[in-house]
Amino acid sequence: MTPDWIAPDWMSPGRTALVLIDCQVDFGSPDGEMARRGADMAAPQAAVVKAKSLTDAARGASVAVMFVRLLNHPGGENRIAREAKQRRGDNDPDLCVEGTRGADFIGPQPQAGETIISKTHFSAFARTGLAEQLHARGVDTLVLAGLTTECCIQSSAWDAFERDFHVFIAADACAAYEEALHRHALKALELSGATVAASADFAAAWKKSF
Repeated sequence: MTPDWIAPDWMSPGRTALVLIDCQVDFGSPDGEMARRGADMAAPQAAVVKAKSLTDAARGASVAVMFVRLLNHPGGENRIAREAKQRRGDNDPDLCVEGTRGADFIGPQPQAGETIISKTHFSAFARTGLAEQLHARGVDTLVLAGLTTECCIQSSAWDAFERDFHVFIAADACAAYEEALHRHALKALELSGATVAASADFAAAWKKSF
């Protein structure tokens, strides 16, 4: 059943896109880099499963699905990023290096004709042209899912607000490595205008509006 607060036209396929952010091996797989660093992978893996179901629901309702991935190029990062790592004393290997398994998608996989956006910053909109592509298609409403809530999901959500999008977040289809970070990030976004709900609610809304 669709929640009362989701009006059918809010989620209509013509104006909505599902944006999947950083569902990649290094962030969410038990053999990825974050797992090697000792991160708890239970929540990210559960979120990726939900993201797969959400993607299936979006496709079934003809909602646009956009895949966003981090691609790092060691030695090619900008000066600020390089110096930031040095200041933190960060000697860990880079995440999601282009051409490595760590950069591969996990969970939902792109299908022919679906957009793949590569980024080098936290936000899905930073120097990617994603906002322009979406606006050109008449999309003004985004459902965000992926990894991780307090970093690239949150950064992308703030950026989406500034670029005139309605922002919805599938709470169970995104995750952090610490539950408190996940909850606090969602609370901050909700206080600032994002609509946070379960992935099943969005699937029901798409089914109703299709």
